Amino acid sequence: MQASNRGPRNRSELPKSGATNAEATGAIDYVDLTFHGAAQTVTGSCMEVAAGDHRLLIDCGLFQGPRTLEALNFATFGFVPAAIDVLILTHAHIDHSGLLPRLVAEGFAGPIYCTEATGDLLAYMLPDAARIQEWDAERRNQRSDRQDEAPIEPLYRKEDAQKALALLHPVGFDQWFAPFPGVEARLWNAGHILGSASIELRRRTLSLLFSGDLGPVNKTFQAGPQAPTGIDHVVCESTYGDRERIELDATARRHLLATEIREALAEGGNLIVPVFAIERTQELLFDLATLFHTGELARRPVFIDSPLASQATSVFVRHRRELAGVGTEPVFDDGAFHYVESVAQSIQLNNIRGGIILAASGMCEGGRVRQHLLHNLARHDSTVLFVGYQARGTLGRAILDGAARVRISGRDIAVRARIRSIDSYSAHADRAGLIDWITARLPIGGSLFLDHGEREAIAMLKDAAGRLTDSVVAPILGDTYRLRPGAMAEKIASHPMVPASATESDWQNDYARFSVDLKHRLTQIREQEVRRKAIAEMSAVLDRYRHRDALHRTR
Repeated sequence: MQASNRGPRNRSELPKSGATNAEATGAIDYVDLTFHGAAQTVTGSCMEVAAGDHRLLIDCGLFQGPRTLEALNFATFGFVPAAIDVLILTHAHIDHSGLLPRLVAEGFAGPIYCTEATGDLLAYMLPDAARIQEWDAERRNQRSDRQDEAPIEPLYRKEDAQKALALLHPVGFDQWFAPFPGVEARLWNAGHILGSASIELRRRTLSLLFSGDLGPVNKTFQAGPQAPTGIDHVVCESTYGDRERIELDATARRHLLATEIREALAEGGNLIVPVFAIERTQELLFDLATLFHTGELARRPVFIDSPLASQATSVFVRHRRELAGVGTEPVFDDGAFHYVESVAQSIQLNNIRGGIILAASGMCEGGRVRQHLLHNLARHDSTVLFVGYQARGTLGRAILDGAARVRISGRDIAVRARIRSIDSYSAHADRAGLIDWITARLPIGGSLFLDHGEREAIAMLKDAAGRLTDSVVAPILGDTYRLRPGAMAEKIASHPMVPASATESDWQNDYARFSVDLKHRLTQIREQEVRRKAIAEMSAVLDRYRHRDALHRTR
């Protein structure tokens, strides 16, 4: 990224003039906060701060999970992109940054402030996301069951990603800058991934803090999260608000990983590890290199089947001075590591046995890992090891929850492989860590908002946080709150974007579960005529509901 001259670099440089008359006299002493994403769900992070005539976005991420939720990626924004003055990005993960190209394509032209490391990661991530959007649209248009439907257009294209990258403005931690007159901001290390930040905003006497995603203790490359105290209103993530982990130090975590690898390979098949390209892959490589070097694990080939992960690893190398616990050794290019670039090389991995394959994406919703699952899930000697969060409605969550059969790329696959999970690699603070972070922010003068979590996680965290501060709010998608200094938030509007249930699952998830098991259940009926009768009865039920719906719509 090229350094930008836009905006002041410290508090003393903040503008002394340029505000409107109303702003200068203090007549407007509030902001309105709207949740356009990641409320009662863990993806699609996007919040709008309206301060007088100015509009600021915190993140603009991709929705992932149930189809009803994913459809929001194509829905009309809850704001006018061209009316947004500035965007501040917490970090590079696609559920926080993945709609930036569409935002720019629809008229946003302001600066996108983020850390330098975040910008360097986005230089690879956004073009890769655009490539996936284009490929997915082309693949779906070629499906035989869509031949009589209108062509699907990609969410955005590579040129949109490049336009978004041109708007990036790097900002350092603890460095005040002015997004627009009357508001100042600074970034704090969130301890989540390389370059991740919490965002502090101040408008005269009003202060806001957005946690972004917070890292746990004993994070491989990151120091613990930092942030100010005595804030008026705090927005805190809640991903793991309903669970606590046994915190392991680096040695214990590597020992656990080595045990899982030895047990998996003892079965004779492959070990498939769905990974996130950013941070999780690099953490695993760091630990694998250490295990090989110490002799705790016999050196064997490790295939990193994700071009994006390979590119992201080069960013980690460039920013290695920012990584905690990393010395001068070239930990990411151990001789056992084989970075798989081409599709042809990836396909060749279908022929190996007893291999370790790290492949994106981490929730199995796309990428090359789906091909490896197609070839390994049905094998008793294979193992799938999850090392990251699996959102509801994703393929990864279905497998982890014990599905007997799953559908991948239109094919029904029996799940016979060993399914394992390690949660000590999580990039998110657990319930205790979140409570510690909230406690460290006290006193909170106004309200604490809990976002970026599923309903149960938010409910449990809200119960605990309610013992710390008087006002704890769990917004839903489309809610708007008025925030004043030292006062509880006031809800002023609610425009629900999807039914609450759609953030967890929808009819298409139910259909997928039903359809993948349908043939198997029918074959368990021994008599052919009885099977045909069952099919006819199911068809009649569907017709009855269809006719009932048609009658209801004509009334």
